[in-house]
Amino acid sequence: MPGVFLVFAALSLGVALAVLVAAGVRVIRPWEVGIYIRLGRFVGILRPGLHWVPPFISSVYRIDLRTQVVDIPRQEVITRDNSPVVVDAIVYFRVVDPKKAFFEVEDYRMAVVALAQTTLRSVIGDMELDEILYNRAAINARLRRILDEATDKWGVRVESVEIREVEPSPTVKKAMEEQTAAERERRAAILRADGERRAAILQAEGEKQAMILRAEGERASKILTAEGERMATVLKALGEAQRLRVLAAASAALTPQALSLLAMETLQKLGEGQATKMLIPMEVTSLLKSLSENLRGAAEKPQPPRADLEALEEALKRLDELLGPLPRSEEAAKEVEELMKEAEELRRRGPSPELLRPPRELEEKPPLEETRGESGAQQRRQTAESREAGGGH
Repeated sequence: MPGVFLVFAALSLGVALAVLVAAGVRVIRPWEVGIYIRLGRFVGILRPGLHWVPPFISSVYRIDLRTQVVDIPRQEVITRDNSPVVVDAIVYFRVVDPKKAFFEVEDYRMAVVALAQTTLRSVIGDMELDEILYNRAAINARLRRILDEATDKWGVRVESVEIREVEPSPTVKKAMEEQTAAERERRAAILRADGERRAAILQAEGEKQAMILRAEGERASKILTAEGERMATVLKALGEAQRLRVLAAASAALTPQALSLLAMETLQKLGEGQATKMLIPMEVTSLLKSLSENLRGAAEKPQPPRADLEALEEALKRLDELLGPLPRSEEAAKEVEELMKEAEELRRRGPSPELLRPPRELEEKPPLEETRGESGAQQRRQTAESREAGGGH
């Protein structure tokens, strides 16, 4: 019996020791620390790992060292411009001194939430609504600075404060919507007016360019038309010179009788017209008298001799000196071709200021009417001399 009692006592003591050892084991996880208190006195901080503390007389309180997130309850705040808003925020913080966080404040998490709530109300109430809506970053920085200074004595560091929502009252929100709509309408009106102004400017520029191009085209057209008229005048003058030369050469051999017959043929053609009235010059009586005398004395008067070839050549030479050399058809065609090339080059190149000045020939030579007048007078004198020479023969 005594042996059995001893064995039972030994087993009981072993179990008691095992329970006592197990009761004193504490495991601290990597993100935690333990506040070790024994018999009401702070002994130390238990770091992550396996620890054994005397049971029944020791206490270990775990404190999380990770960043914690707390939501600040929604609250209505009156801004400085008397606009009610509902604000909601989030605070990120972590424990940096476990001893202070345990001994300096009863519940550091609740303390941080309450402090953040009152600080948010104070900061928002000191600002206007527009500043709150547009300067959230400044509000977050100000809140973090105030909270960090206040929680430093608790061993807590506030890492960030973020305003999650700022909701104005329905009346203020409606006014803001109307203001936004009015601002957008104002911008639309400004953009519309600016677009119309730019369109008007572009249209005016286009009309200006069109008028300039139209004026350039009209000027080029007038210059080309004038050039064509000049070419036509030159060709017409060449033909007139040839006609006068031929008439002058042919009239050198005419006698008074031939001239009288030509005048009668002219009167005959005048009478063949369809007009009921005819205008007869006053000199027609002298013409008829000269014609009757030439016909009555035609048999008695000797026939005029043929024109002297030397005198005709001399008259032609004088005509060459007066009218210039008679151009041949090849030369006239060549000159016309050169004029056509010049006009084509002018059309391709466009008008130049030099074309607006008068030609050098017109500046140096007398006008065409004076030249024609002098040429006609000299021709009439030459014809009179030829007639007198023919009458003398």
